[in-house]
Amino acid sequence: MTKVVVIGGGQAGAALVARLRSKGFDGSIALLGAEPAPPYQRPPLSKAYLLGEMDKERLFLRPKAYYTENSIDLRLDVSVDRIDRANRQVIFGDQSIAYDHLALCTGSTPRRLPDQIGGALDGVYVVRTLQDVDSMAPRCSKGAKVLIVGGGYIGLEAAAVAAKLGLQVTLVEMSPRILQRVAAPETSAYFRDLHRAHGVDLREGVGLKQLTGATAVTGAVLTDGTEIELDLVIVGVGITPATELADACGLEIDNGIKTNALGQTSDPSIWAAGDCASFPYQGGRIRLESVGNAIDQAECIADNILGAGRDYSARPWFWSDQYDVKLQIAGLSTGYDRVVTRQGTGNTVSYWYFKGDTLLALDAMNDPRAYMVGKRLIESGKSPDAKAVSDPDTDLKTLLKP
Repeated sequence: MTKVVVIGGGQAGAALVARLRSKGFDGSIALLGAEPAPPYQRPPLSKAYLLGEMDKERLFLRPKAYYTENSIDLRLDVSVDRIDRANRQVIFGDQSIAYDHLALCTGSTPRRLPDQIGGALDGVYVVRTLQDVDSMAPRCSKGAKVLIVGGGYIGLEAAAVAAKLGLQVTLVEMSPRILQRVAAPETSAYFRDLHRAHGVDLREGVGLKQLTGATAVTGAVLTDGTEIELDLVIVGVGITPATELADACGLEIDNGIKTNALGQTSDPSIWAAGDCASFPYQGGRIRLESVGNAIDQAECIADNILGAGRDYSARPWFWSDQYDVKLQIAGLSTGYDRVVTRQGTGNTVSYWYFKGDTLLALDAMNDPRAYMVGKRLIESGKSPDAKAVSDPDTDLKTLLKP
């Protein structure tokens, strides 16, 4: 009997085991999760769940009974110690489990503040797990003072939820503008205005110098010398791929666990998917941090374990919810040289990223039609006329015509 072991109980791991069973795989499957909860959605953690709009059970990707009913050996609260490639075994504590195929869906680890500037103080949080959000929730009472460190999407989403909960929010971004690494100045300006309109004290070009407090955080000193009082801090300064197990057993690492187009690592019996994995893309190599990629890549690997021999074809898409704005992103904007604006009514707008005449990506705010048209164009390799895009009288559907 073929044995498949999956390390990582997140979106990728859950998608991979479900795909195997749905495709008729009748071998043994074990899913090892590091957390005590079964696989769950992470995006709602810092939004609907923290706001009290979603119960914990609704976060679960599938009910616990699903794993039993489908003969999936779900083991929770498991800390894997090492991978024995020679004997094809996964070691944890005094136990081991054998595999014919091993899938690493280990995800990523949030970057934390250094201890020397107060990162270990009580009241300093990251937003990654159920435990993280459950721990910070009691401090998120109306009127509490929170500092958000980092002006990427994680930080901005945390600021939006904190503001909706009635906290006094200060957000600092040490780069000249928020979203500088991932978005055009136009998108940065849109969200800067949005947050300030909701009372967020948003400061760009300013970083954190030091957190203050004996055992719990009570304040902060910023790089411009400003001192502020605080009740809690939320850190959103990015993530790093969780490659420790792969590195320790000698697999190749290249901005994550290096895989080929099929999803195999440098050991053909070991696969990798999700935030932890890098893969070939348009003549280069990328790693994508998104729910969509985790699911698609994991399902491709499941198919390949079953012998499909299918190359993974990434179709990058992302989203972010802030206040009453839904941002939808299609494509990758890396290398763009101009941005074309399509203005809608109210707070509806989309920004289209071009390199020369080639459409690379778009950011659509409260404009699902623009998003869907742009996504279809990018995935089909078609580029519309930029003037037609910017003309509000242009029916977007006409852009899809040959």
